[in-house]
Amino acid sequence: MVVNFKSYKFQQGFTLIELVLGMTVIVVVIGFMMAAMLPKEKESADQIHLIRAAELGQSLMNEITSKAFDQNSDLSGGLLRCNETGFQACTTSANLGSEGETRTFYNDVDDFNGLSSIEDALGSDISELYNNFSIFVSVNYDNNYDGITDIYDGTIDNSQLTKRITITVTTPLGTPITFAVFKANFE
Repeated sequence: MVVNFKSYKFQQGFTLIELVLGMTVIVVVIGFMMAAMLPKEKESADQIHLIRAAELGQSLMNEITSKAFDQNSDLSGGLLRCNETGFQACTTSANLGSEGETRTFYNDVDDFNGLSSIEDALGSDISELYNNFSIFVSVNYDNNYDGITDIYDGTIDNSQLTKRITITVTTPLGTPITFAVFKANFE
């Protein structure tokens, strides 16, 4: 008896069990890949927030450092400086902060002490541009640049006084970024 193989068609494919096992393996592999990528997605968003926080902090730092050293300094050109013999004492540590001016009229660095609102230099609210960001500004005397707040009581002694300006910007993900600079009372 001769078998004619040409008349039989061999069918090739997968069984139902093979298909189910293959799909299960693919689902598990995709699950592991997603779990590995999820932290990277959060880090990616945090990078964008860090850039925006740096922009906000640097902008505010530029504004603050462009102001006079102290309310009691010669604001019209710096010919006389506070804490100099024959002139007024600088603002004491206990009185650092705004002298009642609105943000538009801040004229010295310690006016910004305690600032926590996100506004531009004209006092306009720009918090909608920095949704869920927060800021805090601290201005303190630090005459020896050691990062520790010094107390100044208003004694005129011709010594050079220095204020440390610290700005902390917190991103929506809760990452705090701190910027600090010193402003000195130069002759």
